Amino acid sequence: MSLTAIRNIANIEVEVGAAEVVFYREEDGSVPLLVWLDGLQRKPREKCLARLARLEERGHELRRPEADFLRDGIYELRAAYQGVQYRMLYFFSGKAFVVVSHGLVKKKTVPPKEIDRAVERKRKFESDPVSRAFRGED
Repeated sequence: MSLTAIRNIANIEVEVGAAEVVFYREEDGSVPLLVWLDGLQRKPREKCLARLARLEERGHELRRPEADFLRDGIYELRAAYQGVQYRMLYFFSGKAFVVVSHGLVKKKTVPPKEIDRAVERKRKFESDPVSRAFRGED
């Protein structure tokens, strides 16, 4: 799914973005964020897609309550629906790119193992950004 499609689904018009949002791709070609989004009900998925569009629009400038820094260069993109907290973990690659690692449903806090997973994906992305970036048109 391209970010243009995400913006259309979320019904959000985005100015020239502060950052290009790409999704992390595993070695086998799977894209964890898309797998997670596909498993969500329509309304929570729309909320998450709207947050992704805002991330593309605002980039480094996105702040609470929409986003927050966790640790080790990992941020959370925050969405909620009917009391359920949805989180998408991401990191920056330079000033122009935002890489979304994966999504999760948060209970009390984001589990450290989920942050560790994003940190590991950041390391892999930085060593091979071409094969690890999914732009939606791939």
